[in-house]
Amino acid sequence: MILAVVIGVALGATLAALAYERELGHMARLLRSRDERSNNRLTVHGPSPTARRLAEDMNDKLDVLQHERVEAQRREHAFRRDLASLSHDIRTPLAGAKGYLQLAGDEANEVSRGRDVDAAMRSIDGTRALLDQLFSYTKASDPDLRLELEPIGLAPMAAEVLMAHYPEFERRGWEPIVLLEEDGAGVTRVLADATSLRRVFDNLTANALRHGSGAPTITQDGPTITFSNPIPDDADIDPARLFGRFYRADGARGGRGSGLGLSIAAALVQAMGGKIDAHLDDAADGRKALAIRVRLTTA
Repeated sequence: MILAVVIGVALGATLAALAYERELGHMARLLRSRDERSNNRLTVHGPSPTARRLAEDMNDKLDVLQHERVEAQRREHAFRRDLASLSHDIRTPLAGAKGYLQLAGDEANEVSRGRDVDAAMRSIDGTRALLDQLFSYTKASDPDLRLELEPIGLAPMAAEVLMAHYPEFERRGWEPIVLLEEDGAGVTRVLADATSLRRVFDNLTANALRHGSGAPTITQDGPTITFSNPIPDDADIDPARLFGRFYRADGARGGRGSGLGLSIAAALVQAMGGKIDAHLDDAADGRKALAIRVRLTTA
């Protein structure tokens, strides 16, 4: 009787081992023949709970690998698109400069020749500005970037940058609405790098001047400052993509700007431990407005 039990247990264990081995062989064949782009997952045909858990764990790993592959493809596609955009933005003004210089070489009139040379220089300056922006973006987005943070008055820094752009506002006939704390002992101070914070405000102001359709409104709420400017009703802006590299609202490459200013601002804000976001809102006069909000850490 005992012998029969022992033989039965041994036979059962042998059959279970054989079944488990078949399951392992099935999974191994599937893994060897499986295309890495396939959505196929491991299946278990027998009742073995161990094989089932193994298959579930392997499928979890396959899910992670597929997600990483899709994300890598997305980044590669974005990189190629951005590279093509950058190439276009560099070649276009250089081609224009070459054309103006050729015209100047063929021009007998000294005044006309000087006008063509000036136009060529403006095109070259535009290319240089783009390359400077690209360098700034590369530096700001460096994951190893470490900034020296110190207490800085938020309102005085914003006011200083806005005053520097006053001539540009005046040329457009715009009178910005500025609602900042008054400078004094009670002014909100934030932990920031002075050069980086100035660059952030400068880029936000330049964005409002370049793409806004009216005077901006700049408001402060403690360590938070918001730049809001009216935009054309037909402007196709995706706030979720606004801080993306080379993002252009209309997707066109002939527009103004490099598409890097807000990317640089976002990278610098994050490097200072702050947060930046954007949303569409209504301006005081009922027009559509783009609001960009920066929040830093109170010192």
